[in-house]
Amino acid sequence: MGNIMLWALAGGVAGWVGYAFMKFNKDRGLLISILIGMVGGFLGGSVLAPMFGAGAAVNPSDFNPFPLFIAFASALACLTISNMISKRFGF
Repeated sequence: MGNIMLWALAGGVAGWVGYAFMKFNKDRGLLISILIGMVGGFLGGSVLAPMFGAGAAVNPSDFNPFPLFIAFASALACLTISNMISKRFGF
């Protein structure tokens, strides 16, 4: 449960960074950027990280920084893709 919250937090931070500094999703607002980042962080931490070899720890409460990095990177990827779609199609 703690890891899921960390992944969502990393995605939310990525959404805020994308909105504030990189001007992603400027037309849709800060809340949408944070939500897109949180979804990307959750998907990255729960789906992509195990695919890249960040298997489950012996003790589930152990902290592993690799899935957190993957969650942050996938949140940025989701933000980039949503920004490209928004610019192209005007959503």
